[in-house]
Order: sequence, then structure tokens, then C-alpha cells
Amino acid sequence: MDDATREMTFWLAGPERRVLRWLAARVPIRIRPNHLTAVGVLGAVGTGLGYALSGWHRAWLGLAIGMLALNWFGDSLDGTLARFRRIERPRYGYYLDHVIDAFNTVVVGLGIGLSPYLHVEIALLLVVVYLTLSINVYLESSVFGVFRIAYGRLGPTEARILLAGGTLALALGAPGLATLANVVGGGLVALMSGLFAFRVGHNLHRLARLEPQFPPSR
Repeated sequence: MDDATREMTFWLAGPERRVLRWLAARVPIRIRPNHLTAVGVLGAVGTGLGYALSGWHRAWLGLAIGMLALNWFGDSLDGTLARFRRIERPRYGYYLDHVIDAFNTVVVGLGIGLSPYLHVEIALLLVVVYLTLSINVYLESSVFGVFRIAYGRLGPTEARILLAGGTLALALGAPGLATLANVVGGGLVALMSGLFAFRVGHNLHRLARLEPQFPPSR
């Protein structure tokens, strides 16, 4: 839906919005939003590569952290820059956001699954459940006209910070974190699956109430 309302309810939405607007005002005019989208993809690929190579040496986790920051920079600033310059193409940008988000999630998830810290089965389940939630976000925005960037108070920015913090702890060699990572990963799979089931049930109930009630035919 090209005119869907963007609802940013996550904890860091306000500070992030101010930072992104400040950056957008200082981006050279020759740099376009699509260039920043490509930077975000590069960051995701670099993040996945850093995780995958961390089995050889833990120092590669430093690359994953840096590329995760680059992914945030490109993925978050492209839309802000387009709106700041009033050149956003809603249908194009809306479609591209979902495709790029799905690609980035798969690349980072596979990289984590190829690392020695998280079982590949849990990593793949996280990717599948996350993409399922993303599809539900698209359907909700198409039906209700509201595009929620987050579920509740947790959004992509908080997820990146938590992932970067856990990665830094692994890079510093904190003991027992690999086991903890698998426990947390499994818990996230269960939590997101329950959240998806709740949202679908809530949406179906809401839609049933919105449907016009026709008198029974005689």
C-alpha cells in the first residue's frame, strides 16, 4: 500500500529519527537514496561473512560488528534521505524495502548459522520466523493502512544493538556465551512464533468485526 502510515513505536525511534535527519541534511547531493540502499546490502553481506569466517578466527567478529553498523547506516538512512529531499517513490521504495529486508535477513542469518556459536538449525528457524513476521507486517499494512516498523517496543535498531553487544561479548571471549546464544536463539524462535500466532488471531478477529453484517436471507 503506497500511502500506508508508518508507525514507529520502538524505544529508540525518536533519537534515531533525529540522528538520521541530521545525517540526511549533510549527505552530498550526488549521493542518492539508492546508493545508501546498496551500502545497507553491503553491510549485511559483510556481517554474514564476518560471522561465517569467525570459525577460523574470533577476530572476524569485529568485521561483523562494523558491517552491522554499516548495514544500519545504509538501511535506515536511505528512506530518510528520500523523504528529506522529497524524492521518495512510495510504491518503488515500499517494495524495495521489503525485498532488501528479506535479503539482508537471510544473508546475516546464514552467516550466523555458519559460525561456531549458533546451531544452523536455530539460525534458519530464526530467519524463517522473522521473514514470516515481515510478510505479516506487509499484509497488515495492505489491509489496515498502517506499516509498523516494530512489534511493541522492539524494532530493528534495538535488534541490531543486542546482536552487536552479544557479538562483542563473543569476540572478547566471554565463557559460556555459545551455549547462552543457542538458548536465547531457541527462545526467540518460540517468542516470535507465539507473536505471529497472536497477531494473526488478533487481525482475523478485528477483520471479522469490520465486515458488514448482512441479515440472513429468507
